[in-house]
Amino acid sequence: MNLQEHYNQLYIKSSKAILEGNYKIDHQINDASDSRFGVTLLIRPKDEIKAQIQLFLNELIEVDSQQYYYPNSDIHITVMSIISCYEGFTLSKIRIEEYIEIIQKSLLDVDKIKIKFKGITASPSAIMIQGFPTDESLNDLRDKLRENFKKSTLQQSIDSRYAIATAHSTVVRFQERIENPKKLIGVVEKFRNYDFGELTVDKLELVYNDWYQSKSNTIDLADFYL
Repeated sequence: MNLQEHYNQLYIKSSKAILEGNYKIDHQINDASDSRFGVTLLIRPKDEIKAQIQLFLNELIEVDSQQYYYPNSDIHITVMSIISCYEGFTLSKIRIEEYIEIIQKSLLDVDKIKIKFKGITASPSAIMIQGFPTDESLNDLRDKLRENFKKSTLQQSIDSRYAIATAHSTVVRFQERIENPKKLIGVVEKFRNYDFGELTVDKLELVYNDWYQSKSNTIDLADFYL
């Protein structure tokens, strides 16, 4: 996949939809009864990158404070959604040690993963920081995870929604009507090619999480060091 082209096409289509009022509002963000949970292997950006992201979010908040802005604690890149969030899933349904074993096996011989965070893209329901792996290490790890989990009998839903191939980080979700789409997109345009920094990944986290990766609902299951 040509990531830059993918992000560009997504942005062109989604920014047009936002400006025309054809965006999607997520009505479940503040629903305390939301019981969608899953298991995810993820990467968290370092503090310096998060600080740059918050500069961008602060400018967005100035033009529309009513949307859902990710706090630093929740910003992440999904390496693999091992069990996609669904209603009623709990940890009692799986043996987490077996998942840890497969991930450890998949990490053998994985090179250092580096990701450049540069620019903004969007979907009809969210705004994302663009992430660009500098080589094939992340894709290689994903392929090993796919192969090893699919050979197992463990509950998993890898690629059930879509085959993950990007390295983006969602930082805004639309939870209310956008007050001024033109102003919002104006801020996004300002940061469209902004350099948020580069991350050399030294740790992956396996977590039990809700749909939004909220820290208050996240249980850390294991850390894997590269």
